[in-house]
Amino acid sequence: MSFSLPTFSSPIICETNNNHYNSHALDAAYIKRAADLADKSAGFTSPHPNYGCVLASSAAGNVRVVGEGFLYAQGTKPAELLAVETAGEFSKHATAYLNMEPGDCPGDHIAVSALLKGGVERVVIGIRHPLSHLRGNAIRALRSEGVQVHVLGEDLQSKFFQEAIKLCQLVNAHLIYRVASRVPFSVLKYAMTLDGKIAASSGHAAWISSKQSRQLVFELRGRSDAVIVGGNTVRKDNPKLTARHGGGHLPTRIVMSQTLNLPEVANLWDVSEVSTIVATQRGARKSFQRYLASKGVEVVEFDILNPRDVMEYFYDRGYLSILWECGGTLAASAISSGVIHKVYAFVAPKVIGGKNAPSPVGELGMVEMSQALELVDVCYEQIGPDMLISGFIQPIPDLAPIIPSVNETSVIDPSVTPYEASIIFFYKTWDPYGAFSNFSPHPIQMPDENGDYLTWSSVEHYYQASKFLGVEDPSAKECFENIKSAKSPEEAARMGRKLQRQCPHLVRPDWDSVKVDVMYKALKCKFSIYPHLNSMLLSTAGSVLVEASPHDLFWGGGREGEGLNYLGRLLMQLRSEFLGESSTENSCLRM
Repeated sequence: MSFSLPTFSSPIICETNNNHYNSHALDAAYIKRAADLADKSAGFTSPHPNYGCVLASSAAGNVRVVGEGFLYAQGTKPAELLAVETAGEFSKHATAYLNMEPGDCPGDHIAVSALLKGGVERVVIGIRHPLSHLRGNAIRALRSEGVQVHVLGEDLQSKFFQEAIKLCQLVNAHLIYRVASRVPFSVLKYAMTLDGKIAASSGHAAWISSKQSRQLVFELRGRSDAVIVGGNTVRKDNPKLTARHGGGHLPTRIVMSQTLNLPEVANLWDVSEVSTIVATQRGARKSFQRYLASKGVEVVEFDILNPRDVMEYFYDRGYLSILWECGGTLAASAISSGVIHKVYAFVAPKVIGGKNAPSPVGELGMVEMSQALELVDVCYEQIGPDMLISGFIQPIPDLAPIIPSVNETSVIDPSVTPYEASIIFFYKTWDPYGAFSNFSPHPIQMPDENGDYLTWSSVEHYYQASKFLGVEDPSAKECFENIKSAKSPEEAARMGRKLQRQCPHLVRPDWDSVKVDVMYKALKCKFSIYPHLNSMLLSTAGSVLVEASPHDLFWGGGREGEGLNYLGRLLMQLRSEFLGESSTENSCLRM
């Protein structure tokens, strides 16, 4: 069993006719296939929305798939472009099925352009984009070019579409919940005995569930941005919280501890493979905070440590999904704070008893059964000897009330942000100014040490690989090549940071003194060769540019403005240079 959505074992073929019944059934089937493809991107890199595209073409009286694709990661080729490339000439006059409206970086139209250049005549979309500044943009762009666009539930009404729409929502539930609740999509996972115990009275808990269930938990971790536990779990279980699924995304480990009463020796303090963040109350055990910092563990202090504030903090850091693997006390606090959206409960066919044996959820203050929280969209699956029961505590948010009407012509104002107009924040590529990010999908060409120009998939690829440029060591050259060929900017960043931390002897000795110049040259190339990026940068004249990274205090602005914001500074420097060049050119023209 896996968390993937249902797949089709063979290409979907249907005889062409004018019967709406068959037509709607076919549209629904292909949208489900697109959702299944989109789900394949989960667990490889994070965070990013999940996109899938199916191209279907009619020939000889039937309709068949001619191309498919899914977005591997933010910054890689869009699903639509991959599908068109796969289909080749068969994309002409085809119908494209998308689980979600394309959401390119603002100012970029790669996905839409791919469909137009491929000659696609019709596009069927499962759901509109959840982000307000992207919602409706691709639909309007396609319709303005004469492409027929149908959105399920809006332009197409049928009983067949209910399941298809639900699958499209599920595959991007993390993004939908994040938009609606302004906290990351949070899943509470636990394993318990048939009599509702998560450990014996002694506290011993290994192992309640079966090996098959534990393997499934590894996969669930690999699909999350972070895994969170409480201090009691660290003290009693000493977990590693690794994904162990053979590659792909490794979630950040988060520990919530009010007093920092934690052991000095713990698996979570080993950050050689994946980072750990400890969230604690302000002022707690300063000496232990320094000890954790010396181990490479990040410590974040809160005035009052509670799940709501912690989740709002990680929302600001760009996290989409959090897996809670905590004990009953913290689980109850998280549920009471309204930050838990879904539950995965593994029930083992065991009975252990014990009046004082802990249960998965502590005190919620409920005194009558009528107050119990009822899950919706409940699923039951047998995993080995265990039963997995999953469902939503909070139903999938309905974004329909704020979806633009089909006939609207006005463009949604992308400048509406929670920040002051004089400061422009950017961080993730889906932000209104997300194209300023090093992770945006804009290839650049930069010279190597021999003066030969190489093509880089993104600024982040070039920056991370440059750490190992010119080092006379075969291992350094291997690092350089591996980062250059990384499938996404996130992978390049993860590889570069990990290698720098684990193999400092392979990093060029002058890196700290040249890294700003390396970044500057890459940014100048990027904003010089893409006119729309240059125009976007110049349009910000008079505003302060800040990379809204709350944890990168060198390139970003930090959580409370304590960061150096070197990325924002370099962009403002480039903006000034470009404005100066423009002014000089205009002066020459007037002469």
